[in-house]
Amino acid sequence: MAAIFQVDPAGAQALLKDGATLLDVREPWEYAQVHVEGSLHIPMGQIPERFPELNSGRVYVVMCHHGSRSQQVATFLTSKGFGKVANLKGGIDAWAAELDPRLSRY
Repeated sequence: MAAIFQVDPAGAQALLKDGATLLDVREPWEYAQVHVEGSLHIPMGQIPERFPELNSGRVYVVMCHHGSRSQQVATFLTSKGFGKVANLKGGIDAWAAELDPRLSRY
């Protein structure tokens, strides 16, 4: 299996501008507290049953709080035939620190 591409917040933002989808895999309470506008929210625990809703031909940047859960989801999606999956290093915490300080950090 191929290694998952790791992307920093600026790289993720560039991918999103090129049409990638930001997939937020945090828990509902986390997403309700803070999220990136326009992200697709599917909690990690729901990915095994809901991944068929996703388009395996799209580019996805997977995000969680710090990057561990999103790495697991990116690995799972890759194992299911998704060829264009990146993990957001540092998660939403890095996004808030580097790109959007208006977002709350927890």
